[in-house]
Amino acid sequence: MSNAKMKMLEKHELELVDVNTETNTAVIGGSVLSVNEIQIDTPITGTVFGTLLNYKGEIERLGDAINDKPYNSPPIAPILYIKPVNTFNRHGAAIPMPIGITKLKMGAALGLVIGKKAVAVDEATALTYIAGYTIVNDVSVPHDSVYRPAVQHVARDGFCPIGPWIIDRHEVDNPDDLTIRVFINDKLQQENSTSNLIRPVSRLLADVTEFMTLSEGDMLLVGVPEEAPLAEVGDRIRIEIEGIGSLENVIVDETATNRGRSL
Repeated sequence: MSNAKMKMLEKHELELVDVNTETNTAVIGGSVLSVNEIQIDTPITGTVFGTLLNYKGEIERLGDAINDKPYNSPPIAPILYIKPVNTFNRHGAAIPMPIGITKLKMGAALGLVIGKKAVAVDEATALTYIAGYTIVNDVSVPHDSVYRPAVQHVARDGFCPIGPWIIDRHEVDNPDDLTIRVFINDKLQQENSTSNLIRPVSRLLADVTEFMTLSEGDMLLVGVPEEAPLAEVGDRIRIEIEGIGSLENVIVDETATNRGRSL
């Protein structure tokens, strides 16, 4: 069992729980329950920052185009964007498919949950600023813009499922060597590892806090691997991150449901 924090629906505070990340179960009231049996809320209340082009395969996929306009050269600093609060979604809830869109990109990402104010963090001590880790589906409408992702592509309602819990950082031996898998309708569609990050976790945190402050409760996504799989209405998505657990959601037509509806 691993130490984690979980937020129940209609509760204001995170609760300490023992979880099994392999079976995706938690000990609640002395009983072992599947997360699908628990009404779980989004465990994040701060700002969520996404990171672009932080997987080696993403740069390789761009090839020579990264030296052309508008890029001109590979990035020399982290490229960030924000997933605003309207995008926040929870384990077991529906992801709305916008009207006029037929497919969405499923962006599997490791989330670094900040545990204390982080300013100009030293890479050697960066992990001490992390409270824990969670799973994020950084959903987006497929688009070509890399350096300047349009708000309408990444910031739609429900486009950031998070959870099901926050695993204490001490439970993860090496965040830079975690296998990430994406399943659509129980079929494996993507597999990658945080060992392929251009900026490993400590380096990313140090580079970001060199020019901006991260506060307790904020979350920094390490990035989304290249070739994020596409999903459509009716598809059931499961993102697994080694040692963290599984995050599950289903895509529905936005006209047929409200964000937050359970599976």
